[in-house]
Amino acid sequence: MATTKPKKSSFIQGAITSDFIGNAIAKHQSKTTIGAHNIFLGQVRADVIDGKTVVAIEYSAYEEMAEQTFYEIREAAFTKYELSCLHIYHSLGTVKTGEICLFVFVSAPRRKVVYEALEFLVEEIKEKTAVFGKEIMEDESYTWKENS
Repeated sequence: MATTKPKKSSFIQGAITSDFIGNAIAKHQSKTTIGAHNIFLGQVRADVIDGKTVVAIEYSAYEEMAEQTFYEIREAAFTKYELSCLHIYHSLGTVKTGEICLFVFVSAPRRKVVYEALEFLVEEIKEKTAVFGKEIMEDESYTWKENS
């Protein structure tokens, strides 16, 4: 894959808000060749680990490496699927349980493509991107998150 530096950041400080998501969707209303959109929203769960409840995840990343991986994943998706648009946003910093930490948004002329592309994208992001989550417990102890 190419080693071109991405133009804009895929990272959002803190939780990804419903306003941000809504505005991203609204910006595509003028693109009249699009017939379907699909989104994935990753939300922080209140998992119970060793009897302690997760209250937040603190995300960190090797940002330059992660941006390059996001770029490569995007390029692979555009090569594999007939997509009109594709956006990936991931949180950095603290995101509380119930808040959104990952927003993946795909658009295409037809609906079947967006389902397939979105699954491909989320699996690639989870497997390949250098983003790390420290699960913060109710007693302020923590454990490092394993992607699943």
